[in-house]
Amino acid sequence: MKHFISTLIFALILTVPAHAACLSQAEARQAVASGQARSLGSVQGQAGGEIVKAQLCLEGGRYVYRLSVLVNGKVTTKVVNASN
Repeated sequence: MKHFISTLIFALILTVPAHAACLSQAEARQAVASGQARSLGSVQGQAGGEIVKAQLCLEGGRYVYRLSVLVNGKVTTKVVNASN
C-alpha cells in the first residue's frame, strides 16, 4: 500500500508542470504590451479549433498560453509558445 501511494504521488508530480504560474489579466496585458509575450491573436492559428478559454502562464522561464479549445464538439487543452 505504501508503495502504491508513493507511486501515485510521483505520477501526480510528473503531470504538474514545474514552476508554472498563470498571470492575472492585468499581468497578461502588461506582458503583451511590453513585448515579452505574444498576443493571443497571434497564436490563435496554432489552436486548431475554437478557443473557449485562454491563460497566459510562465512555465520553465518562458511564456505559454494554456488554451481550452473546442474541436469536433470536444474541449481539449493545448499549450502554445507565447514568448517573443
